[in-house]
Amino acid sequence: MNHDVIITCALTGAGDTVAKSHLVPVTPKQIAESAIEAAKAGATVVHCHVRDPQTGRFSRDVALYREVMERIRESDVDVIVNLTAGMGGDLEIGAGETPMEFGPGTDLIGPLERLAHVEALLPEICTLDCGTLNFGDGNAIYVSTPSQLRAGAKRITELGVKAELEIFDTGHLWFAKQMMKEGLLDDPLFQLCLGIPWGAPADTTTMKAMVDNLPAGVTWAGFGIGRMQMPMAAQAVLLGGNVRVGLEDNLYLDRGVLASNGQLVERAVEIITRLGARVLTPAEGREKMNLKRR
Repeated sequence: MNHDVIITCALTGAGDTVAKSHLVPVTPKQIAESAIEAAKAGATVVHCHVRDPQTGRFSRDVALYREVMERIRESDVDVIVNLTAGMGGDLEIGAGETPMEFGPGTDLIGPLERLAHVEALLPEICTLDCGTLNFGDGNAIYVSTPSQLRAGAKRITELGVKAELEIFDTGHLWFAKQMMKEGLLDDPLFQLCLGIPWGAPADTTTMKAMVDNLPAGVTWAGFGIGRMQMPMAAQAVLLGGNVRVGLEDNLYLDRGVLASNGQLVERAVEIITRLGARVLTPAEGREKMNLKRR
């Protein structure tokens, strides 16, 4: 069991959730305010995507990331900022017998362009999604090839940003360890992402199997999506890991009760403390993850 727990709050994500909950933050101001709310509730880290303020759809606009970062840094609340670097890997295969007629959900760019905002803003942490995955039940694929991952890992290390390796299936973990073996990553973090159709399912057996295959001594966290968010938070702590919650992965506090990010963090804090553990402050989290405060 882990008795000193880092909570990451994933604030908004890129999914089609804005129409499902009015509490999903959209504008940079709303995202920053939600980050501050989560930090005050006990989050050690906030994981940030940005959205088009007009449409609510996902965005890769560096200016939007910059505004979020500046608003968080100008507040009197300390929190570790983790920026996604997963945007730009979406491929929507054409329907039926026309697979090359890519759909409107396609947003596919190279590995270094996916890091444009990371290079400009130098957060303490950024993510690296460690493999290609069928994403959902239609024709959507998240594309991250071995060559793309090697290029991205190398550049993140050169920038001095800590990589958080997002692991959606066991093959992703296998390749993440290969990149470490090749010297492309410097003391990375691991995030076990469970429950996304059709990646690794959110259950005890799967999480334990992945934990058993982590490199020795690494700092890791795990999460489940939807109704499995809190059960997987408890399971991660019991298996020696850290926790991620937030509106990117789950919209509800209880059945039929929409949540804010702060409320989800509060619920996670309650679970962790009732298990006999404690939540680390951002300063303690930096020490545990070997981060250099920006």
